[in-house]
Amino acid sequence: MAINEESGPPFGHSMRSHFQFDPSYIPLNHGSFGTYPKVVRDRLRYFQDLSESRPDDFFRSELAGLLDPARGAIAEFLGVDAGECVFLPNATTGVNTVLRSLVFEKGDVIVYFSTIYGACEKTVDYLKETTPVKSVKIALSYPLGDDEVVTKLQDKIKALKAEGRRARVAIFDTVSSLPGVRVPWERLVKVCREEGALSLVDGAHGVGHIRLDLGQVQPDFFVSNCHKWLYVPRGCAVFYVPEKNQHLIRSSIPTSHGYEPYPVEGQEQVFNPFPVSERSYFVNLFQFVGTMDIGPYLCMEEALKFRRESCGGEEEIMGYCEHISNEGGKKVAEILGTEIMENEDKTLTKCCLTNVKLPLQIGEGARQIKPADAFAACAWMAQTLMTEHNMFAPPFFHDGFLWIRFSGQIYVEIEDFVAAAGVYKELCRRVEQGEHIKR
Repeated sequence: MAINEESGPPFGHSMRSHFQFDPSYIPLNHGSFGTYPKVVRDRLRYFQDLSESRPDDFFRSELAGLLDPARGAIAEFLGVDAGECVFLPNATTGVNTVLRSLVFEKGDVIVYFSTIYGACEKTVDYLKETTPVKSVKIALSYPLGDDEVVTKLQDKIKALKAEGRRARVAIFDTVSSLPGVRVPWERLVKVCREEGALSLVDGAHGVGHIRLDLGQVQPDFFVSNCHKWLYVPRGCAVFYVPEKNQHLIRSSIPTSHGYEPYPVEGQEQVFNPFPVSERSYFVNLFQFVGTMDIGPYLCMEEALKFRRESCGGEEEIMGYCEHISNEGGKKVAEILGTEIMENEDKTLTKCCLTNVKLPLQIGEGARQIKPADAFAACAWMAQTLMTEHNMFAPPFFHDGFLWIRFSGQIYVEIEDFVAAAGVYKELCRRVEQGEHIKR
């Protein structure tokens, strides 16, 4: 079911043959963990077998050379230099790497939105316990327009300056997780540059999802999960730091053999078991960060090849995924008698995620969900979707309402959304009867 039946790839259920799904499973949550095609799985197994055939030679001698073309491929994809990209297990590690590398002083503030990914907010909380830094959270209640989001950040940074404090770094998404909406991250980067704050872009839902040109936008730091939307195995993320900012990243997380401490008189140099490398300090930091399966990183070229040759390229993939997400979401809203989350400028759904309001009322009245039970209702519906219906699209609570987040992908069709709508309609009925709080 391609958008263009005459020229486009045969997207829809026919694409399921490329993946490894249970035949009866309805996958409407690609955004959480992603998945990868069988040809990429085969490449992953190749590198795993290669590493097992001669482990010492693989990790000590071959690995660095194998990572170079993978880094080069993703760097070209993002429009930046290969020396500005390294691999990490996930986006959360990248956010931690930046925040734990910056040296915070009294008066420094980390600025972020209320839609930040939970693990990243907890990292901020930890740093407040261990460093002089403070934080400011900017509330976002969707749906709202891009201009308002941009203005909120700019006004907050200026207000901090007026108080004699400094917005050291601002954290924001390309596409936020819950709700799943397109964020005007390019404009937010510009605001940070103009106001003297570092921009840390959590692009967990970025690469392979929306169009990116890091070379043009030039964020100070950018990290994106390749295992979500790019069809690379878990876990793999690309971490981009422009050369001008690489001096700020002194260590990987965890610190490993690539780290070079500043010289201290009388202190012996720590032995590094790996060969001397002519690569930059930044690249060497992340060549070996503890023993782990590096196979996913090395599948980058195969994943990009699949996207080009089997899917017709980025425009085809992103076009279909955005289209099916939007149209599927509208169909679910029609069946449930509710609405999708969208603003007046229609920018929130310019991505492959769509949020649909559930027909449940939050309150203290009969057949209403008590505010204290909202998260319990979400947890019960999520578990019931998996155990009783073999499908998944996450429910969540935002700004006084319960919603569902749907992911569009090349292997889904409208009928999958229709099936989910029917299930959710029944789950809402059961929640109204209190089944989510029965023991």
